[in-house]
Amino acid sequence: MNEIIRGDIQSTPAGASLDPQDWNAFRALAHRMLDETIDQIANVRERAVWQPAPDSVRAQLKADVPRGATDLGEVYREFSEVIAPYATGNVHPGFMGWVHGGGTAVGMLAEMLAAGLNANLGGRDHMPIEVERQITAWMRELFDFPKTASGIFVTGTSMANLMAVLVARTSALGALARQHGIGNDGGLLTAYTSKAAHGCIAKAMDIAGLGTDALRQIEIDAEHRIDVSALRAQIAVDREVGFKPFLVVASAGTVDIGAIDDLADLAQLCREEGIWFHVDGAFGALAILSPELAPRLAGIELADSVALDFHKWGQVPYDAGFLMVRDGEKHRQAFAQPAAYLRREARGLAAGSQWPCDFGPDLSRSFRALKTWFTLKTFGTDRLGMMIAHTCALARYLETRVLAEPRLELLAPVNLNIVCFRYRADDEVNREIVADVQVSGIAAPSSTTLDGKFAIRAAIVNHRTDVTDIDALVAAVLDFGARRTGDGLVEIDAPPLAAQ
Repeated sequence: MNEIIRGDIQSTPAGASLDPQDWNAFRALAHRMLDETIDQIANVRERAVWQPAPDSVRAQLKADVPRGATDLGEVYREFSEVIAPYATGNVHPGFMGWVHGGGTAVGMLAEMLAAGLNANLGGRDHMPIEVERQITAWMRELFDFPKTASGIFVTGTSMANLMAVLVARTSALGALARQHGIGNDGGLLTAYTSKAAHGCIAKAMDIAGLGTDALRQIEIDAEHRIDVSALRAQIAVDREVGFKPFLVVASAGTVDIGAIDDLADLAQLCREEGIWFHVDGAFGALAILSPELAPRLAGIELADSVALDFHKWGQVPYDAGFLMVRDGEKHRQAFAQPAAYLRREARGLAAGSQWPCDFGPDLSRSFRALKTWFTLKTFGTDRLGMMIAHTCALARYLETRVLAEPRLELLAPVNLNIVCFRYRADDEVNREIVADVQVSGIAAPSSTTLDGKFAIRAAIVNHRTDVTDIDALVAAVLDFGARRTGDGLVEIDAPPLAAQ
């Protein structure tokens, strides 16, 4: 009988299993990969922050579908020569362009361990999900949220903000809206954020089917915080004409300069108006780890939901976003979807009444929680908080350097760890300075526009950054500014230029 059932499958064909045929050789190569990667992190200052990939290198990556096998050592060689040298550069302490964490060697190892387990955290009864639940419990404690609050790992705060909009939408319209659509009532919903808020909020309104026109972008004050009086007035106007305000999104660390909205006042306003209060704390929310900075987040404990990224100030390797919702049941109502293949059993692997897939759109989910758990356990929140405060101290140091240099101009107050400044020249010169500094390999600032002026933007997030990196950035800006304007060259106390 077994022979009949087996049919032609009498033995496993060669190559059907993807395990190494020689585990010892594989182990040796794996150890070499790990050692060389650790060396790259340990010696990161010896190379350029970033370098553009030449066309010849880009061409090497273009190839037909690899139908045949290639030796793993050869694949690793190609990675080492074609991919690794031309990465974003945020591991380097001179990377100050965007709010990217630097990662850690600890997090890298945890990512490797998670890949070895290959656990799917969509659901079922296994310990990796307990790790995610433990981190949720820690976040509840840190942000003073109730035990009924829910939490879930996502790719990043852009996704977390979208999910918060969806939870708020379901809360406003009722769970039946998931079946029948947003209808006429949904067409009247309006949301509010500041003009300094991240663009992903408007995108979330678009994806949620509410439309970007339903998002009111409120003016900001001199500190780049949302004008609460203007917000209150806009809500009143919208109610008067028949709209239904349902959501306010505050910023804890605006994208341009790192401003923190008055969270306590916003929380009070939302309670009075019966509006969902969400905090986009992509990087700023983790200031809660620093006793020095945490008071600036006063009011975040009153939020209905908070979004944050562990891969920014938390230094967890990409990606590790997180959404926490005060009312876990409302969170579940926005996403849970019964299905026969997701039936919960009393015992066995399918046990457990609430699975992560009940709190988000993903059924297939990686073990993001492990690298976050390793980071929090290994370093502790006290040390992480100290590191976060240090990046802000470095920003204040850069501020003093800018204010002391007549050729430089500070364009915005320094709230946390972001400094916006420029060389005293026109926008085009400053645009070229940013590109010059990036291509030089000395540092990697980014840019933005503030009050109509092009700004050089330095976001100091990497735990490896120190005073010498700030000095190198300033020297490079002065050097390239002088070259572009003909002001005369200055001596540059920084690594030799990687490209001219």
